[in-house]
Amino acid sequence: MGTALFIVDVQNDFTEGGALGVDGGHAVATGISRLLAADAANYDIIVASRDWHDAEGDNGGHFAAGEPDFVDTWPVHCVAGTEGAEYDPELETSAVTHHVKKGQGTPAYSLFEGVTDDGTTVEQLLDAHGIVDVDVVGIATDHCVRASALDAIAHGRHVRILTDLVAGVAADSSEAALAELAHAGAELIEHG
Repeated sequence: MGTALFIVDVQNDFTEGGALGVDGGHAVATGISRLLAADAANYDIIVASRDWHDAEGDNGGHFAAGEPDFVDTWPVHCVAGTEGAEYDPELETSAVTHHVKKGQGTPAYSLFEGVTDDGTTVEQLLDAHGIVDVDVVGIATDHCVRASALDAIAHGRHVRILTDLVAGVAADSSEAALAELAHAGAELIEHG
């Protein structure tokens, strides 16, 4: 009966000043670092994801050829090996046990679409460590946090969203995402 922490996409391109920066991103990074300093030992594994898109091509249509629609197509962001793809400097990653990269040449929103550098999937990590409970934090509430949490529920895990440690693109879509997650069975709690 293990517990995991998912840290979703706390990257420079998703925090203030980035290609797709969201308000509150730096604060989320700082808050997650405080959580890790106080509670890392409470987690059997800590999985952090990063968008890691190819520099060449449109990544399966993910990068807009013209004007992005911000639903299926996006401005160029989180290109592998660039500063934008790196973790936000406010995020202290020393307690992270597994780093996964997602979207390598294809659109990807859920942390479950990522793999470690040795090719291990998130599902394999959860099974190997007997993970039943998953706490989810990160960016963006209405996109990758939502997709990652829904996938964790679909994979039979009990999910808690730490609502004070997520930031979304827009208030309405973030509220809708949290309502959808609660309806799907996730617990919405504040870490405090």
